[in-house]
Amino acid sequence: MKRTLLLVIMVLVLAAVPGWGAALGTAAGSVIPSQVQQIITVDYRQLAQSATALALKAKVLPDNLKDLETALRGVGVDPDKDVDSLTFASFRSEDKGVRIIGIAQGQFTRARIIKGMRAKKIKPSKYHTSFLYPMGSTMQVTFLDEGTMLFGEEAAVKASLDARDGNAESMVSNSRMSDLVRSADTGAVWSVLDAAGTQNMMRSTLGEAAALADYETVKKRLLGSTYTMDFTHGVKFDLSVLTSDSMTAATMSSLLRAGMLFKKMSASGVEKVALDNVTVDNDNEHLLLHFKADDDKFQSLLQSPMFTAIAR
Repeated sequence: MKRTLLLVIMVLVLAAVPGWGAALGTAAGSVIPSQVQQIITVDYRQLAQSATALALKAKVLPDNLKDLETALRGVGVDPDKDVDSLTFASFRSEDKGVRIIGIAQGQFTRARIIKGMRAKKIKPSKYHTSFLYPMGSTMQVTFLDEGTMLFGEEAAVKASLDARDGNAESMVSNSRMSDLVRSADTGAVWSVLDAAGTQNMMRSTLGEAAALADYETVKKRLLGSTYTMDFTHGVKFDLSVLTSDSMTAATMSSLLRAGMLFKKMSASGVEKVALDNVTVDNDNEHLLLHFKADDDKFQSLLQSPMFTAIAR
């Protein structure tokens, strides 16, 4: 399946659940289990300051985030006014399945929301020292502190509380993912992805270029990745892939450039615009990809048939 570098950017933005970021708070970090696959953060305050960011959100907002916003409103939280940031984390559970939790941080208060729940006769159940409240049809919500809520399906929430309470390992014990978070979480928009997720993402990114090398061998040397997006002056996207050594980073850089050349041969006008705004490089053990476009150019990409196909 052919992929453009614009598709790479959008796939990363759309991966698992979408994200606009802020720094990961202490309470949020404490409940993420050690087997974390991906972390994405949603900065609602910065989102509201960029027409381009709002246009992207409107274009790609998936049903699960729409459902979450509806559920938040159902317990008295207005995402547009009360939420500063949303963090999502996917992690492997003991049964080898993948679970997702969400963490909302904002200007709401525990007392006000609990009062609203009691008025609706919503009764909690207790797990360890925490009270879990039904939220929507399948989710549970609990408070980590006065301004931080943890939510998700019951099994995911309980697994996260186990990590916080010391009954299971938390992300603190996963040094690689912890390091990736520290390198990325100051961006206006950020996400981190573990080795397996990075390997799958890069395989899709390379497309035909993957045939130029034994990617199944090379991919084992891809250890994780981060991306950040900034909407301050146009749109800036930076992807950094951590590899095992500088040779692997250089090889992956060459493969990505080859992929761009393959695609440019048959690219449409809007695809060429996207590709012309992408640069690929490597620095020691990191593969680096950078994309930059002004607001008008990026919003025109949002309206293109190619983007519509990506976002569908």
